[in-house]
Amino acid sequence: MTTATDAKPMAERVKDLVADEIGLLQRELLRDNPRAVATLARLRRGAGKQPHQVPDLLGLIDTGPLYDDKASDGRPPGEQALTRAEDAVHVAMTLWALHQQSRGTGMHRPHRTDAPGGLGAAVRRLMAERDAGDAVLKRFVRIGTAPDLPVLARRLREIVLLLRDEDIPLDYALLARQLYQWQWPGGSETVRRAWGRSFHAYRDPKGDRSADADGTDNPSDSDTTSKDAS
Repeated sequence: MTTATDAKPMAERVKDLVADEIGLLQRELLRDNPRAVATLARLRRGAGKQPHQVPDLLGLIDTGPLYDDKASDGRPPGEQALTRAEDAVHVAMTLWALHQQSRGTGMHRPHRTDAPGGLGAAVRRLMAERDAGDAVLKRFVRIGTAPDLPVLARRLREIVLLLRDEDIPLDYALLARQLYQWQWPGGSETVRRAWGRSFHAYRDPKGDRSADADGTDNPSDSDTTSKDAS
């Protein structure tokens, strides 16, 4: 039985749930499993929308692990924490489904130091791949200034479509954890700084210094500028 000392914080439950759900679906998709293809199509319809706007997704994602056991402080998760966790899972899963559409390789890729998967690094790589760096940067900044999760989800959708065009993957489990953190007081600033550090740490493997890869989405000290608004 899990105890308060070994129970996972909700942010980690969110990350692990998305990693497991997407990992399984992505493997089956790449094998052309019809059920996985149908699930992807349903999830995709929810990209950029709030959960209540797409009732077709009810029960499609097993969120049971969010409810299991107690939180790390020894108390059962409260309604607010569960709602924010479910919303973070919804946004991450549906954005991945949009990103994965018609792609022959997996668009969810866990972060590694030699292959950064954070949002900031992905956007910096996108700027290197496209001949429209300023336009991408403006979208990047707009993501960081989103006032709430619904707006953030819509702005992320715009970037995800561009990442899909260039076959640039993203660590959606990491993104889900950050989307959960974003919703708490002070969380948006912490996440913006993490995205900003990922953005500035990126180095183009081709050697182009104008497109800065460590990509470890760690906090940095700065205001909401292009530096931390990935």
